Amino acid sequence: MTRQNPTTSHLPKVRHLHGETLVDPFDWLRAENWRDVMRDPAQLAPDIRAFLDEENQRASAWFEPLAALRVELVGEMRGRIKEDDSSVPSTDGPYAYFTRFRQGGQHPLYCRRAEPDGAEVLLLDGDLLAVDKAYFQLGEVRHAPDHTRVLWTADEAGSESYTLRIRDLASGDDLADVIPDTTGSALWSRDGRHLFYVRRDEDHRPSFVYRHALGSDPAADILIYEEPDKGFFVSLGQTQSGRFGMIECGDHETGEVHLIDLTDCLAPARLVAPRETGVRYAVEHHPDLHGQDMLVIETNAGGAEDFKLVVAPLAAPQRENWRDLVPHRPGCMILSHAAFRDHLVRLEREEGLPRIIIRTLADDREHAIDFDEEAYSLGFDPGFGFDKTLIRFTYSSMTTPTEVWDYDMASGQRWLRKRQDVPSGHDPERYVTRRLMATAPDGETIPVSVLHARQTPLDGTAPCLLYGYGAYGISIPASFSTSRLSLVDRGFVFAIAHIRGGTEKGWRWYREGKLAAKTNSFTDFIAVGEHLVEHRLVSPTRIVAHGGSAGGMLMGAVANLRPDLFAGIIAEVPFVDVLNTMLDDSLPLTPPEWPEWGNPILDPDAFQRIRSYSPYDNVEAKEYPAIFALAGLTDPRVTYWEAAKWVARLRATKAGAHPLLLRTNMEAGHGGASGRFDRLEETALVYAFALACTGTVPVA
Repeated sequence: MTRQNPTTSHLPKVRHLHGETLVDPFDWLRAENWRDVMRDPAQLAPDIRAFLDEENQRASAWFEPLAALRVELVGEMRGRIKEDDSSVPSTDGPYAYFTRFRQGGQHPLYCRRAEPDGAEVLLLDGDLLAVDKAYFQLGEVRHAPDHTRVLWTADEAGSESYTLRIRDLASGDDLADVIPDTTGSALWSRDGRHLFYVRRDEDHRPSFVYRHALGSDPAADILIYEEPDKGFFVSLGQTQSGRFGMIECGDHETGEVHLIDLTDCLAPARLVAPRETGVRYAVEHHPDLHGQDMLVIETNAGGAEDFKLVVAPLAAPQRENWRDLVPHRPGCMILSHAAFRDHLVRLEREEGLPRIIIRTLADDREHAIDFDEEAYSLGFDPGFGFDKTLIRFTYSSMTTPTEVWDYDMASGQRWLRKRQDVPSGHDPERYVTRRLMATAPDGETIPVSVLHARQTPLDGTAPCLLYGYGAYGISIPASFSTSRLSLVDRGFVFAIAHIRGGTEKGWRWYREGKLAAKTNSFTDFIAVGEHLVEHRLVSPTRIVAHGGSAGGMLMGAVANLRPDLFAGIIAEVPFVDVLNTMLDDSLPLTPPEWPEWGNPILDPDAFQRIRSYSPYDNVEAKEYPAIFALAGLTDPRVTYWEAAKWVARLRATKAGAHPLLLRTNMEAGHGGASGRFDRLEETALVYAFALACTGTVPVA
């Protein structure tokens, strides 16, 4: 590993825009044939591969003294996993469907049993399908309405390009219908003779919806929808009533839905309401709502920033016919909804905490499902079927393992169906979870979820892993994790900074962390770190910051802004080359991302704003904390070269001797390793780095 400055044999890229000159000395790390590399990593240019291999060797050498610790961490984390775990079965007609794992298995098994007491039948064996594959990830597995077949999709490169197959359940064989290069999402028609799926364009964007007739040549499939806007992505959904498939098109601020009548799948898809910039909506269907065939629509239209529910006749669903059903309440954000014959269910969040609201359609009375803990995570699963009163939800907190409950919407009774088993043992009383509020520089209060062992001294000496994301309106739940206990049991305080850019405090919280307000995300995160130090919850010299993807951009930004606050920075698949990526409209995510960051190609103000905070463009000749970046070679979301270029520039520029490490998974993409135990190896690397940076364990 003798090469210290990899620019010596490569000329920098120079371009001029908005009266400015951009010089990028590490642009050569961007593979010109990146589309080919996504499908076949062997297509990577030799000089780029040599650079990544060298960085991987450097990282491996640094971690070598921590080998025993990593083995110990993997053993602990694996010991908390019930290896032969299974999901709670979900009933659909004569069968109950579920997934399970075999002892030692890496991938799920998809199974069913005849109701009420039939024997298990294995439908799809993920472990068997993954044999001899460097990467394997199952996507959609969906049974046909008549229960005779399942469609299943799989990604074998980590590039999120899925091959779709159909398995006959009587024979156990896959049909000849093999459809490559899909997004992994697909729907059955009600007669089970057709299916619908999404394909990507040449720039890897999900843009086309096709209809396939079983038994026909996929080359003859019918294109039923083509998205004309390169900034809009396309996905498929299905209403709870089962009648309609949904072609859902949108970017981060605007949406549009087209309905596929699954009972008459040859009919053209019909538009619900034409797209309007800034208006988002999601659709459910109720065939007999107060005597009418209606759509129930969740939307921010009409200034309902935190969303409301409206209804519209199926026959005339245009915006002018929308009328309020559940009015907008500022600060109380509706997250999702589902329509049943007698009830309407919505998941909402207020002051950072979620709740489920049940509405009885006969009289419009509502009640909430109550929970007691100070901070928790809540998920809602409508399951199969429309004419039912039972729903399912999952509950956990940072101290409470995941619980699966069934809830009767009519009676209000609930039944615990499953509690997460931690084989090595877990006593919630040994831990404390808290919800704190830190103060941002502009006076805004930032929620912080904190977990620590009860015996950890809160005297300003504890090490801390501080996690953040802060983008796209995504909220980070205060949920249970068996893995993070390996840090907490070693005296760490684990904290989640619910910074602006998410929606923990409503849509306003997201709006105030994007575009011109993006830097609020960075200063919020720093303010949380300072708050933990000021209140002596953690040591001022032992904080490790952790984030991934857009949270990796956060890591790069705070490393530039406040390197003195952190002992270490862990940036997984980090979006750190923001300006160059937003200037490259051939990349899959760039046009859809412009509403989030701005379009620096056309807008000089967006250009200057992004340039001012883009982590790669703001690396300086100063001392940085220890940095560990992780990337995936076939990642279509945050390309491998973002982390590679960032580390190369840091290595050529920064002062100080703190470690700077890059590990690129040469066989995976955005999500890292695909097997459940292989992922533990990556988590162990991250935790070993945090333990070493804080001096909790020595590094030779």
